[in-house]
Amino acid sequence: MTHTARRIGRSLALVLPVVLVLSGTLAVTMVPWADRSQSQIVTAAAEDVSTRAKTRAQQDVLRDELLTELQEKNPGDVLTHLQQEVDRRPSLAEHCKDIARALGRAAVGVYGPTKAQSYARPVCDTSFAAGVSQAD
Repeated sequence: MTHTARRIGRSLALVLPVVLVLSGTLAVTMVPWADRSQSQIVTAAAEDVSTRAKTRAQQDVLRDELLTELQEKNPGDVLTHLQQEVDRRPSLAEHCKDIARALGRAAVGVYGPTKAQSYARPVCDTSFAAGVSQAD
């Protein structure tokens, strides 16, 4: 029995310091003897987050651009721009209705429901008009 306990004790004596060193190493983000330049202080997790943050879906980028454009131009011009982008990049066609609906809701905020509805046209079916009616 004492032989088994001694073996377990030796195993723990060897394994425990390794586990503690590894866990301590992973927890340290900056140590005094390391290079203190900004490029050296970035952790792997932060690199993953910044990469994901930079890559946004093209439909989200287009929607945001068109919503910004709606603040400066009338909805007719913005809907024309949406149709041109969908024609240029067919992969956006599946998102066209959602974008047009968002534009309709935003147009109500800028122009009011009656004027916003006057700009409705058959871009992405009737999604712009549906967005206008949802905003009421």
